[in-house]
Amino acid sequence: MGESEQLKRRVDEQLLRLVEQESAELLKVSTELAPLCEQLRGSLEQGKRLRAAFLYWGWRAAGQPDCDGIVRAAAAMELVHAAACTHDDIIDDSRVRHGMPTAHVAFADRAVDSEQGRARPVALAMMLGDLLMGYAGQVFATCGLPGAFIARTVPLWSALLRETVAGQFLEVLRTGDAVPQVAESLEVARYKTAKYTVERPLHLGATLGGGSERLLTAFTAFGLPLGEAFQLRDDMLGTFGDPALTGKPNLDDLRDGKPTALMALTVSLVSEDDRQTLTKTVGRPEFDEGDAAHVRMLMESSGARRKVEDMITERVALAHRALDTVPLPRATYTALRDLATSSANRPL
Repeated sequence: MGESEQLKRRVDEQLLRLVEQESAELLKVSTELAPLCEQLRGSLEQGKRLRAAFLYWGWRAAGQPDCDGIVRAAAAMELVHAAACTHDDIIDDSRVRHGMPTAHVAFADRAVDSEQGRARPVALAMMLGDLLMGYAGQVFATCGLPGAFIARTVPLWSALLRETVAGQFLEVLRTGDAVPQVAESLEVARYKTAKYTVERPLHLGATLGGGSERLLTAFTAFGLPLGEAFQLRDDMLGTFGDPALTGKPNLDDLRDGKPTALMALTVSLVSEDDRQTLTKTVGRPEFDEGDAAHVRMLMESSGARRKVEDMITERVALAHRALDTVPLPRATYTALRDLATSSANRPL
């Protein structure tokens, strides 16, 4: 088993331990909380653990050794991600994630099965998301690293939460815009995803380890373009991906009128007639597979899909070059290059 697989397994073990401990405590309160325990486990069972990996390698980049404390701190990033996904699924009314019903859908299904007509699945899922975010702070603060190390990360945690909410808020405001703009789409990607996926986990790990300002600057130069590439790839998967492989539908982004760079480029490149067709179909509740096939054709024929692929390639190259601007331990350098390549080049 390689080092990346071992790290993922160790993070998974930390999350499973949390689920078991917290489920036991919740059930002491009331056995009626069993559905919450079930969804808590479901929200943490799967994932690539990218954010945990970036925090871990940020620590190692600062010259610190492997230890259980940094793995627990890294696991906290996956709780942030699970909370963000739970809330995002509510906002988008997404039905499936990782091939399984999302939390609010699962709560609704359970209420129907048990004839609990008064159950409010969206409210229940919101509380699950809040609980996950609370657990993130708890796990990070009690990871076992010295308190002085933890204390110096407080401003970064504040920035991470502020930026993530800002990006999500901007996306909601801009969803359904008749003429999405590439610059605005990239701004949403940067704050909603790029920073909390790559840059801030690296900053948190490096700051825990006493890393220099030079290292943090290099991680910004690495993390922002890579995080944008990650989101651009996610947008491609959300439109062209095979649901059997991605575990989520490929109609939702188009039906919701998400302000992706892919859509913004398409709108800017097609003819006026095609632009009017997009305006009439994208972002409508009745949007169907036939509409999606036509939109995908326009994305291909206009060159928008190719441009997004080029944008991903350019950003990964920028990230790779940023790693050469600061001395890094060989294992860290290799791991970060591999993470950059794999996270931005997930197959459709």
